[in-house]
Amino acid sequence: MKCGWRTLWLLANTFSTKMGTGPYRRKKRYKGDHPIKEKYRTKRKTKDLDEIQDDLKPTKVQKLINQEIDDDKPGQAQHYCIHCAKYCIDDKALQAHMKSKPHKKRLKALKTEVFSQEDAERCAGMGSFKAPKPFNTDIPTMDTDSTDEPAGQPTSETSNDPSTSSL
Repeated sequence: MKCGWRTLWLLANTFSTKMGTGPYRRKKRYKGDHPIKEKYRTKRKTKDLDEIQDDLKPTKVQKLINQEIDDDKPGQAQHYCIHCAKYCIDDKALQAHMKSKPHKKRLKALKTEVFSQEDAERCAGMGSFKAPKPFNTDIPTMDTDSTDEPAGQPTSETSNDPSTSSL
């Protein structure tokens, strides 16, 4: 039987080993509103950095750490990460979250002050440039020491300074 080149080409492309490469493959030209839906998805939306920096102010930090029991929130709202605005089920999950990569990335992002409208105007040439200030992300601890001395100060018995020792 004699075959032409067109017949051989058709047979080669019809019985291809890859899926979706034959003559009846679907043409993917129309995207619909899928990109728009992706843009406005809010299911996994977290707080923005400026909102978190507002939460890190001393007056709000104590309210967020000492929340009332709420049965609708995970862990009854007793284990909350202020930097990520995330509730954890128990203390073990909170400690695991503190060691996680997303938490460390959020801490690094919070180290500098968030840009404001004034900064945007300066970048556009409407003012002089100011470098962003570092932002303190430390949270005051809830532990209370029974000693009256401030933390980090050596006691008089443990001082190893030779100038203060008596001869």
